[in-house]
Amino acid sequence: MIAQDMTQIGRTPAAPVRQASQLHLEAARFAHGEKVVLDALTLDLAVTRLAVVGRNGSGKSTLARLLAGLVAPQEGRVRINGTDVARDRKAALGEVGILFQNPDHQIIFPTVLEELAFGLAQQGRKKAAAEAAARAVLARFGKSHWEAAYINTLSHGQKHLVCLMAVTAMAPRLLILDEPFAGLDIPTRAQLSRYLSHYTGNLIHISHDPADLAGYDQALWLERGQIAALGARDRVIADYVARMTELGEADDIADLAG
Repeated sequence: MIAQDMTQIGRTPAAPVRQASQLHLEAARFAHGEKVVLDALTLDLAVTRLAVVGRNGSGKSTLARLLAGLVAPQEGRVRINGTDVARDRKAALGEVGILFQNPDHQIIFPTVLEELAFGLAQQGRKKAAAEAAARAVLARFGKSHWEAAYINTLSHGQKHLVCLMAVTAMAPRLLILDEPFAGLDIPTRAQLSRYLSHYTGNLIHISHDPADLAGYDQALWLERGQIAALGARDRVIADYVARMTELGEADDIADLAG
């Protein structure tokens, strides 16, 4: 049963895809102090299913946060479907959502219902309407009995599902997955992947592991804060794996700087 479920990880959901999301990055730059994380990224791309790969430290998570509008570029612009997602946060909630690797970095409220209703309230719904919509999402996921559950009693995988339901409730046109399967065991990975079928919009899936990215249309390879390759998923992933294998055959981590 687990082997069957694993074939679904990273695959395109069966639900129909909405109109492609338009990503526009214009010389976007982001740095932590003197360390440049993303270096003048320029991208104009229609996205339905995009895989993003790169080594640890290549800037993948920073790119995810820029696209979600959680941070603004220090130079340049980032727009999704014409919306400046860092400056117009209310409009951004309808355009893009994000699922982090660590759900504890995303969850704010003590109970499941409060967590799901919060984003809906941010979109302008009154409390009663937000809670009713949150209950409808719980029912759609078969988790109505979680409504009053305290999140600190849930497992790591269950917290991930709460975050997924909370983002899905806001119905963004684009969902960014930032290494959502990292650190999860095989059954939990398979179950979360299956729950992604409840989301019918476009996806950007960020991972350093190509196994998570089967079934995606396009791939972007990020290297040292710049785009190393962009194109058909199979070609880009093959080039990425070949390069990572080549680096793995070296022994640079055994050497100490003088």
